[in-house]
Amino acid sequence: MKKSRNSAAAELARPMPPPEFADPLSNRYMPAPEVLKWARREILAEGGALYNEDHAHLEYADVQFLWAPHGFNKQGRTVLGQCEEMTFRCGPWQKGRQQQQMADWFGAVPDFLITLDASYCLTCNDAEFCALVEHELYHIAQELDDFGSPAFNKYGLPKLCMRSHDVEEFIGVVRRYGASQDVQRMIDAAKTAPEVAKINIARACGTCLLKAA
Repeated sequence: MKKSRNSAAAELARPMPPPEFADPLSNRYMPAPEVLKWARREILAEGGALYNEDHAHLEYADVQFLWAPHGFNKQGRTVLGQCEEMTFRCGPWQKGRQQQQMADWFGAVPDFLITLDASYCLTCNDAEFCALVEHELYHIAQELDDFGSPAFNKYGLPKLCMRSHDVEEFIGVVRRYGASQDVQRMIDAAKTAPEVAKINIARACGTCLLKAA
């Protein structure tokens, strides 16, 4: 049976937070399996509209997404998304509560959890949403062995770890003293045309398709 334009657009649609997150007084956290499904289909799967081979090591990664009601401020910055490895460095009861919460949400404790600010995701545009999701995915890296090659576990799957940002520097330092090697790589990347055209983002997120259908 041939799919209608509406059903095809719905499959591609960018995942949106539940409408209750539009309430500024909301303080609930909710699992976001729809974000994981979308990210696997459009970003992680070869042939996806936003496929990025940089994330090839995440094909079988145990990662889950969570909606948070709001962002928060940290070190003078507003945090809209956060990726963390699920390790519980606390007492037995605290650990038990946290493990139970993860199991209630996701069926088991995931290796990695990506939390997104639902209030931001309700209002940001498609490109901003895609960039936020990919930013958090980039925090999950493949470990390197003693020879600097990608490391694998005994099952042949990539060993994963957390990594920091590629570039961390103050604008004032660059303005006054010039760009370091890492900063220069970022500058060079910014000068090139984006690999993902806006039309591809629209197709992956489905907003334009839903309006046109």
